Amino acid sequence: MRLGLILKEAFGGLTKNASMVVSVILVTFISLTFVGVAVLLQSQITSMKDYWYDRAQVQVYFCSAIDQGGNCLQAAASDEEIAAVRTELETAPLAAYIESVEYLSPEEVLAETREVLADNPVVDTLTPELVGAIARVTMVDPANADIVVESVAGNAGVESVEDQRAYLEPIFNILNAASAAAIGVAILMLIAAVLLISTTIRLSAFSRRREIGIMRLVGASNGVIEAPFVLEGVLAAFVGSALAGGALVAIVQFFVRGEIGATLGGTGLLVGVGDAVSIVPVLLLIGVVLAGLSASVAIKRYLRV
Repeated sequence: MRLGLILKEAFGGLTKNASMVVSVILVTFISLTFVGVAVLLQSQITSMKDYWYDRAQVQVYFCSAIDQGGNCLQAAASDEEIAAVRTELETAPLAAYIESVEYLSPEEVLAETREVLADNPVVDTLTPELVGAIARVTMVDPANADIVVESVAGNAGVESVEDQRAYLEPIFNILNAASAAAIGVAILMLIAAVLLISTTIRLSAFSRRREIGIMRLVGASNGVIEAPFVLEGVLAAFVGSALAGGALVAIVQFFVRGEIGATLGGTGLLVGVGDAVSIVPVLLLIGVVLAGLSASVAIKRYLRV
C-alpha cells in the first residue's frame, strides 16, 4: 500500500509539473551527452597517441651539397661520416634503445620525394647532389628519442636530427584542449541540471503543500513524504540520461564511424559503437545519483522550513 501510494504521488507530480519535468530531461540529456563526448574524445586521443607515438621515428638528416645548417658547410656528408653515424647507432650504448635503422641514399630520398610530391614541378629540378641521405631510427621506446637526438646531432656530416613526436604534439594539444572544453561545458550543464532538479522538486512540494500537511497529520514519516519527490527527479533524470546514451551511440555510428571514417578511408583507429555503449551505464548512474541527491536535499530543506 505504501509503495503504491509513493508511486501514485510520484507520477501525479510528473503530470502536474510537465513543463519543469521536460526541462529537467532536456538539461540532463544535454549535459550527459557532453560528458559522454568528452570521455570518448579522451579515449580517442589516448588511442591515437599510443598508435602514432609507437610509430614515431627519429630522422637523421645528413648534409647535402647545399646545406649550411647543423654541421654542414655546403658539402655533402662523406661515406666515412655516414659510416661513423651508422656505427654509433648500431653499437652500445645507443643500440639498446633502438629497434631498427633504415638508411636511404640521396637517390632513394629523391625517388621517394618525387613520389610524394609528384604534382609539384619543383621536384623535377632536384638532383641527388641537392638531397642528403637520411637514417630513420625506430625506437624500442619512443620516450627515449632524446638520447639518440643528443648523441648524434653533433656528429660531422649531420645536418639535423628530428624527433617526429614534435610534429604530433601540437595536434594532440589541440585535441586535449577540445576535450577539456567539452568537460568544462559538461560540468556547467551538470550544475545547471542539479539546480533545476532542486527547483523543480521545491516547486512541486509547494504546489502539493496541502497533501503534505495531510500526510503529516495522519502520521506519515518524513521518508514516506520525501520518497515521491525524490522518485520524480530520478525518473526525469533517468529519461534524460537514456536519451544522452542513445545520442552518443548515434553520434559514433553515423558521424564518427560514418562521415569521419569515410573521409579517412578506414575506421581502424576510431572509437566504435561498443565504446559508446560501454559508457551508457555510467551516464545512467551519474544522472540517477545526481538527481536523487539533489532532490533529496531539496525536499529535506523544504520540509524543515
